[in-house]
Amino acid sequence: MTVWAVIPLRATPDSKSRLAGVLDAPARAALVDAMLERVVDAACGARNVSRVCLMGTSRTALPGDVAVLSDPGGGLNAAAASALAQAEASRLIVIHADLPLVTAQDIELLAAAPAGTIAIAPDRHGTGTNAISLPLPAAKGFSFAFGTDSFARHKAEADRIGLRLEEIHSQGLARDVDEPDDLIDAAALLKE
Repeated sequence: MTVWAVIPLRATPDSKSRLAGVLDAPARAALVDAMLERVVDAACGARNVSRVCLMGTSRTALPGDVAVLSDPGGGLNAAAASALAQAEASRLIVIHADLPLVTAQDIELLAAAPAGTIAIAPDRHGTGTNAISLPLPAAKGFSFAFGTDSFARHKAEADRIGLRLEEIHSQGLARDVDEPDDLIDAAALLKE
């Protein structure tokens, strides 16, 4: 089985702007870079992931075996749809770059989802989607719905295209960094 892990990245000067009250722009940029490095390292370390791809541009050096896919613009859903169209794999994982506690084992859970099953890792609140794993070609018609209430919308999309759904619950996949209260999960990265 061939599994691609794609990490969309939106590294702009205003990245993580909701943290502006507690981190200045250089500190936010450093945090974005450190979280990306953590996610890339975890994906590269996952035994059942064949290829790791970054969609967008990074300010940090990436391992030589990480492919860079061009971002079509239009936001996260357009980027995920572009990755889905380009994937030459039997499973595609789209995983966010802001998961400071993610491990290779977390990503292995997504990659090991049963055939014909979509695996979704919800955020800590149970409303957002921090990672999604799609079986191919069965899910080629999947319509991404990242944003408000994406977890429920992705579950409905799995039902619409007639695929089983598995929820993946782990601390590493659930704990993203969006708000100042979330920074406790990134404390180790902030010290680097």
